[in-house]
Amino acid sequence: QVHLVESGGGLVQAGGSLRLSCAASGSISSTNFMGWYRQAPGKQRDFVAGITTGGSTNYANSVKGRFTISTDNAKNTVNLQMNSLKPEDTAVYYCAIGRRRPGLPVVISVDSWGQGTQVTVSS
Repeated sequence: QVHLVESGGGLVQAGGSLRLSCAASGSISSTNFMGWYRQAPGKQRDFVAGITTGGSTNYANSVKGRFTISTDNAKNTVNLQMNSLKPEDTAVYYCAIGRRRPGLPVVISVDSWGQGTQVTVSS
């Protein structure tokens, strides 16, 4: 069983920055991927950014150039630096851990989710 603990999030004005962190513990040896998803009220949960244990990253088009994902494999932690935030980035952000199939297209299988952390961007 994998346990994910998220931190960060909060309220920020448009154009500001926030940093999310997620620490994983438990049975993670079979995983090679950690990432972030988000869900706005009344909408589905969407992929935001992900990174593999080999350092391969991918991003949703809506956040490219503004968000940066990084990981500390030794600490089993993934971070999401969010810059130039927009009101449309407002959502609950969820950390995820699982497996990403090598190559293209990107196929991700999520094994566990974090509890979610609220990010609110005011205009």
